[in-house]
Amino acid sequence: MKRGRVPVTLSVPSELATKFEKLAKTEAKNKSQLFREMVSVYEQHRLENEFLALQRYGAKQARKKGVLTEADVEALVFQDR
Repeated sequence: MKRGRVPVTLSVPSELATKFEKLAKTEAKNKSQLFREMVSVYEQHRLENEFLALQRYGAKQARKKGVLTEADVEALVFQDR
């Protein structure tokens, strides 16, 4: 049976460890709670960046094809209907 929690050991510079402990204290969280929250925020940040990169790629491809406005998009969507 899988354990619900697994201990993780990390090595970080002492200044970072001090900042982490102070942040946990300031936020009134234990280090495990803070670490979980930090991973969650980082994951959300990565997903947002991935979305924005896809959005930029799509906009670039649309410009290449002359699709510049919402009306252009609608015309393409409904042209064969």
